[in-house]
Amino acid sequence: MREELKGPKVENVSVAIVEIPLENNEKEYIVYLLNFRDDIMEGIIVTSSGYGENPSTGEQIKTSTLRKGIELMLPNEAARIEPIMPELFTLTNEFWVSFWVNDVMYDKRFIFVPGSINDEAFKLIDILGYKGVVLAT
Repeated sequence: MREELKGPKVENVSVAIVEIPLENNEKEYIVYLLNFRDDIMEGIIVTSSGYGENPSTGEQIKTSTLRKGIELMLPNEAARIEPIMPELFTLTNEFWVSFWVNDVMYDKRFIFVPGSINDEAFKLIDILGYKGVVLAT
């Protein structure tokens, strides 16, 4: 692919799957977009989908494609994207993030491969104050 068609490199943007403790030792899992850039991200669109195969039956699974729009994110800000069910952690979970900075469009695909979202991978995410798995640029 020609270099000029690739677009600018996305840096200091992350997607995280975060574990939020609830009452009765239950947990909720939420997907967040994290802006660690020094500038404002605008016109943000996040598209998410999951795909893979059922480990028990071998049947191919594909989730619905969801889209989330965010007007803007300030530097060092986190935005809640969507809840995610633990049953989907055995699938490939893909998040495509597109945004504008100073009239330049950026986009990046973040992929959580099957098995990457597990208890051992959860680390404290300072900006949120919760444990989670982060895909960083």
